[in-house]
Amino acid sequence: MNWTKHGGCFKQNYSTESASTGTATTLKLTKREQLKRAFKEYGATIVVFHVVISVISLGGFYALVSSGINLVPVLEYLGMGSSAVAEKVAAGSTFVVAFAVHKIFAPARISITLGTTPFIVRYLRSKGLLKPKST
Repeated sequence: MNWTKHGGCFKQNYSTESASTGTATTLKLTKREQLKRAFKEYGATIVVFHVVISVISLGGFYALVSSGINLVPVLEYLGMGSSAVAEKVAAGSTFVVAFAVHKIFAPARISITLGTTPFIVRYLRSKGLLKPKST
């Protein structure tokens, strides 16, 4: 497994070698595929962590929107805003706007989940709160 930079973010590449031909093929996994693979490896821990950061994210964006902060310039600065998003933000309720911004930041939440969960699992296993990995 190795990491390559792809469009401003890093992607994991898995190399599989064919026994008959000796050639290696590289598979580029999407964030969704990486999340599925991590779920198989870490189980409920990754689900709980992802749900917790999702709730914190949604609550944080709701607090920002309900306090009157305009998030359209932030989205435009990050390259995620467009006139269509601006129209929906202007016409939507507080929760709808917060949820839309929350969904836009889903790749960031998934990256945080994938990057942090191995450390959390290692820590919980060292404290005896999770079973050691079966080999």
